Amino acid sequence: MQCAISRISNQETKRREIFTFILKLIGMKKILKQVTGIDVSQDELVVCLGQLNEDLSVEFYGSRSFANSLTGFKSLVEWVEKKGPIGGFLMEATGVYHESLAYFLADNDYRVSIVLPNKISNYFRTLEVKTINDYTAAEAIARFGLERNLDNWQPPKGIYKQLRQLTRERDQIIEMRTMAKNQLHADKSEARPHKASLTRAKQRIEFLNKQEKQIIAELNQLIGQDSEMKKLIVLLCSIKGIGFLTSVTVLAETNGFDLIRNKKQLVSYAGLDVREKQSGTSIKGKPRISKKGNKYLRKAMHFPALTAIRRDERYKAIYARLISKHGIKMKAAVAVQRKLLELIYTIFKTKAPYDKDYLQKTREQQIVTP
Repeated sequence: MQCAISRISNQETKRREIFTFILKLIGMKKILKQVTGIDVSQDELVVCLGQLNEDLSVEFYGSRSFANSLTGFKSLVEWVEKKGPIGGFLMEATGVYHESLAYFLADNDYRVSIVLPNKISNYFRTLEVKTINDYTAAEAIARFGLERNLDNWQPPKGIYKQLRQLTRERDQIIEMRTMAKNQLHADKSEARPHKASLTRAKQRIEFLNKQEKQIIAELNQLIGQDSEMKKLIVLLCSIKGIGFLTSVTVLAETNGFDLIRNKKQLVSYAGLDVREKQSGTSIKGKPRISKKGNKYLRKAMHFPALTAIRRDERYKAIYARLISKHGIKMKAAVAVQRKLLELIYTIFKTKAPYDKDYLQKTREQQIVTP
């Protein structure tokens, strides 16, 4: 991997030296940085080429759309190469639609950066853009890349992708089973229920129960084959309220926290960040969670938070304090969800098991230490 990265770096350095030499000959400005911004949708890739000049001015010198397919990927790369040296590709993590392009570029030794959608959307709002479409979005992505130091994206471990597919499939099965149970309850409550309909409803529920068991068995088998993943799951399950399925879901939905740099970013990605609109004395909206994030993460944290409130004295105290402050139970429960999600991230990073007395021990050490 290091040899491949070194080879890419040497190739790019040579390209830049040649291109810079040509620019000097024709009296053009020196280019400090180049980025290819890509707005990804299900069927289309809208591309914008941008460069940062030596006087720190930003210039866009090409835009075009391509199909979100293998043929489109090849055409995109050919077009960008004709326009000049390739500085790097930048795109949003738009569901699953960006993944094929990201893997294609990484497999062909191109520098790829992927950022969370909320970072781009927040940045977009700071720009004076009156027309919002795919091309202005691609331009904003390119500008973001020119103004920021970006991390190079590396394909995550394949196990995370498999885990995400299985956990999402299980989530769909749970939803279908809930609908089937509700329908069975409604049919039973009728004056003269149709026996054949009741039988089929029970069979559907049994079938869905069987499929859920199969998925859980597959999850256990996958994790059992990866010793590192198995250790991570054991660590995360040391947190009260966090079980096997919650741990797996969080790791799967974040690709092992691949794009997450801090707790605040994680909370925003999950859509558990608080939005508040307030201005002067006339505008004062209620604080609400944004819900502009990964719904699977939010759903995964719901029941663990309720369990933590019952079983962990720390979270029970947090919940009680918030209830006494504003009296809204759901709002207090969401705060515990945030705390738990942040704790999972901390445990993942430190690789240390959860210690419920950690804060108390830290305070005691601070008192003893002069």
